[in-house]
Amino acid sequence: MSHASSEFIPARIAILTVSDSRGEAEDTSGHYLQQAALETGHQVVARAIVKDDIYQIRAQVSAWIADHRVQAVLITGGTGFTARDNTPEALLPLFDRQIDGFGELFRMVSYEDIGTATIQSRALAGIANQTVLFAMPGSTRACRTAWERIIESQLDARNRPCNFHPHLKK
Repeated sequence: MSHASSEFIPARIAILTVSDSRGEAEDTSGHYLQQAALETGHQVVARAIVKDDIYQIRAQVSAWIADHRVQAVLITGGTGFTARDNTPEALLPLFDRQIDGFGELFRMVSYEDIGTATIQSRALAGIANQTVLFAMPGSTRACRTAWERIIESQLDARNRPCNFHPHLKK
């Protein structure tokens, strides 16, 4: 069975920046993801910044998972190894299914840019309530790598042999 469409179908995307230090003005990663999504033809239906706190992250993402308008959530920040990097711990209990290949592929393509430092990335993805969630590092460069090399094509219903559109809320 083909999981591809002959026409572009915009996804309804929410963008979450996880940071203890960035406000709206300094959120270059969130700005990049919003601009990239809009330029590709998707809709950005929500955007927020939360502190790197398991429960604040989980609360915001849970609200979007429950929201019929949101089909995909792009999360930037909180995926490193410091004590304040809590995004994986916040998201894992929410997943109905983890998308193991996202983290694996992200680290593979990141290796080309940053070498072995990529092993400290805990980028991950999953699906919850027919909402796909992609969590990537907080740097704009990492967000660009994730969007251009992985996410953009997987949110495009025309991508063959498969993409995430058949698994998203209608």
